[in-house]
Amino acid sequence: LCLSSQSASEVYKEMLLLYAKEARNYINSQCAGMEPWQIIAATLLTSLGAVWVKGFFFQQESLTSRIKKQFFRLIRKIPFVGTSIQNQLNKALDDMSVSLCTLKEGMSYTKHLPAQGLTQEQVLDSIRQYQTLNEVQWSKGKVSGAVYWGDEKLTELLVKVYGEFAWSNPLHPEIFPGVRKMEAEVVRMTCSLFNGGLDSCGTVTSGGTESILMACKAYRDLAYERGIRHPEIIAPVSVHAAFDKAAHYFGMKLIHIPLDKKTMKVNVQAMKRAISKNTAMLVCSAPQFPHGIIDPIVEIGKLAEKYNIPFHVDACLGGFLIVFMEKAGFKLEPFDFRLKGVTSISADTHKYGYAPKGSSVILYRNKNYRHYQYFVAPDWQGGIYASPSMAGSRPGGIIAACWATMIHMGESGYVEATRKVVQTARSIAAGIRKVEGVFVFGNPEVSVVAIGSHIFDIFRLSNALTSKGWNLNTLQFPSSIHICVTMLHTMPGVAEQFIRDVKDEVAVIMKNPKEKTTGMGAVYGMAQTIPDRSMVTEVSCGFLDCLYSTDIFKVQKNHTSQRNHMNGNSKIH
Repeated sequence: LCLSSQSASEVYKEMLLLYAKEARNYINSQCAGMEPWQIIAATLLTSLGAVWVKGFFFQQESLTSRIKKQFFRLIRKIPFVGTSIQNQLNKALDDMSVSLCTLKEGMSYTKHLPAQGLTQEQVLDSIRQYQTLNEVQWSKGKVSGAVYWGDEKLTELLVKVYGEFAWSNPLHPEIFPGVRKMEAEVVRMTCSLFNGGLDSCGTVTSGGTESILMACKAYRDLAYERGIRHPEIIAPVSVHAAFDKAAHYFGMKLIHIPLDKKTMKVNVQAMKRAISKNTAMLVCSAPQFPHGIIDPIVEIGKLAEKYNIPFHVDACLGGFLIVFMEKAGFKLEPFDFRLKGVTSISADTHKYGYAPKGSSVILYRNKNYRHYQYFVAPDWQGGIYASPSMAGSRPGGIIAACWATMIHMGESGYVEATRKVVQTARSIAAGIRKVEGVFVFGNPEVSVVAIGSHIFDIFRLSNALTSKGWNLNTLQFPSSIHICVTMLHTMPGVAEQFIRDVKDEVAVIMKNPKEKTTGMGAVYGMAQTIPDRSMVTEVSCGFLDCLYSTDIFKVQKNHTSQRNHMNGNSKIH
């Protein structure tokens, strides 16, 4: 029997009404013997149960992760097992304390203010003693990242400029109008570098982490205004841990998207599938920290534009390289405000901008986005309080020194520095690719070269290079090490020496590639295999505690190599 569409819809409607009637009769029959209070109580308990179930399954932390945590908590409560684990953790923390708190003979910690203040000469003498504790010779170009230039003449300029503005505070623009002008100019110059239009804007922050926090805070508040109650950040698994921190601080959920194993770029289709009604922002890196790879920003920008989702490009690490690469002779795909989908960018002036530590810039496509970053307390008894970023008072001297660096370097200075850094990084990558037994992750285009191995534990190479004075970054998931090339590595012979040392040490390792890793390399390898990540967190907290310890120290005598070994492999980012 063929029915018209109208007749079919009427039949379906009658069937639904029939089913609804039967369901109503069934429910009424079940409640026939119940008193009203019982019906009310059952409804209340069912509602509370439904709310509890929703809260249990839908949290920032996944159900799997929470079950794992609870399981391992129970395991550690077993007397013998718990005691054994705790003993191992205590031993690791004790070893860490001894390593970090090693002092030279005759030195001790100052625990109380001196009864009488020291003279300036005495203070400077003490400072020189503290400087002798530094055994890592970063000025010789054997350190990955950390110090991005350290040029003596530039340092002299920055010290003078900082001295002129040492007491200034941007919190009081009416008292320090010069600092206000310099901060505005730093932001505008950076906006221009990233091809921002007249509406582009931003603020100066204390570093990349604060810049990232500010972007996440802004997009969280925008999401709230859009009716999103549980805002989510969608970002590559390689994205900087500052996004984890932002999610933790601001009550957001961070959804990590896997990488393409060959290119180490984020999987665009996986990111698209992760977009939901709760998505507050998309994130890409230019480049990312672990492997120095630039994510497919053009493609993600199209997703952001299509779904009207804010899109942040984290260029904290290489921002002041990528903006000059085209003029330095290196072609890149668009990564900035030329793409309509990009709504914010973070870039650190204290890295390849060569400004002193504690300065970065967070940029927005327009002021509408930046307004969500601001904090205003209109009803405070002390007056209307408004601040652009996390901090209230900020060091005007750092802003002045950052401004002075940018003005002093100029476009030509940055282009030449970029040419040297990128050429050196690509030379190192090409040299490492020729070494049998190791490989370079992806196709690094900027300044970071990450090294791995399918044949031996790469942390053995890390240990070996540390013994030769190199201080590299140790990475996990997958196991790898990387060198972040700076201006110091462009000095004559440094890159060539690094390639030779890698080649020589790999040749030694390849004679017995299955040999067990020892020292801190073994610790890093083991840390990746521990299913109870709370143990890794516990050790990390112990590491941070050690940084503030003035109670445990060991006199340094003949422990130079051991301490250098720890310095090279105990970085926690």
